[in-house]
Amino acid sequence: MNAPLLSIDDLHVRFPLSGSWFGRQRRMLHAVNGLSLDLAKGECLSIVGESGCGKSTTALSVMGLQEPTQGSILFRGKPFSGPQAPSRMERAMAAQMVFQDPYASLNPRQTVWQSLAQPLRLHNVTARSELSDRIETVMRSVGLTPEQATRYPHEFSGGQRQRIGIARALILQPEIVVLDEPVSALDVSIRAQIINLLLDLQEEFGLSYLMISHDLSVVEHMSDRVAVMFFGQIVETGPWSAIFSDPVHPYTRRLIATIPDPGAVLGLSREAVVDGPAQAPAGWRFADDGSSAPDVTQEPKPSELVEVAPGHFVRLSRS
Repeated sequence: MNAPLLSIDDLHVRFPLSGSWFGRQRRMLHAVNGLSLDLAKGECLSIVGESGCGKSTTALSVMGLQEPTQGSILFRGKPFSGPQAPSRMERAMAAQMVFQDPYASLNPRQTVWQSLAQPLRLHNVTARSELSDRIETVMRSVGLTPEQATRYPHEFSGGQRQRIGIARALILQPEIVVLDEPVSALDVSIRAQIINLLLDLQEEFGLSYLMISHDLSVVEHMSDRVAVMFFGQIVETGPWSAIFSDPVHPYTRRLIATIPDPGAVLGLSREAVVDGPAQAPAGWRFADDGSSAPDVTQEPKPSELVEVAPGHFVRLSRS
């Protein structure tokens, strides 16, 4: 197999919950606990889970906006985090991010042309002709006209603003694009257009997507693989078809059950998707009846990912 484009190994991110007085150890919030994932070239890997499970913290760590407490992130086999990480400018050439709110992520006082030209200038692309050519090309790629680059963000609809956000992410020609809930702030009628645009751009430029989402219908349309995250750990990962048609972990089964019509994903009955195996194994600190939540201020109990089908892994407790 080819080496992964991005490799996350044993990632931990902790935040202090209280100060340290008289030598007493501070209580820590374990936002991400031993997360390991690989992203292949040209792949879309989606991390799904409820709010607060650590999805966005993982994405920020990949982008260099949150320093990991422990673990490593490698890009093409070389350190992408820690003391040996490349500079912020070099990282920007490798990975960019499309944010959830397309209006808040754009400077209202800058025209689209200025917003797109700024990262190019920071990377020493200063010739007016080259700036114009690059901006014109990326505007056409996202379905906008070069003439629209003279406008300000408030002059565009939500869908158009998200296209501008995508254009800004692509202007430096990165290999990885982190998608943080890319369509959740858009009207339902616009979401399909943006999803199709992202898929077309992925094929055209060979992009690799790391998508953060809670919308399982979007995940089903865009993903090659899905990683289900629960309180800082990956509890199940595999091809999207396996996750949706044969969820093994109790939390994954409950997550799939939240889809209004989960059977529509693969033409299955609701019972086939929700119930899954008759005796699903208990996962990391997740009671079978769902009555208890993990204590995120404590180290997780020993657990391991077990391959239950080719490429389909589930985290099982060893205790």
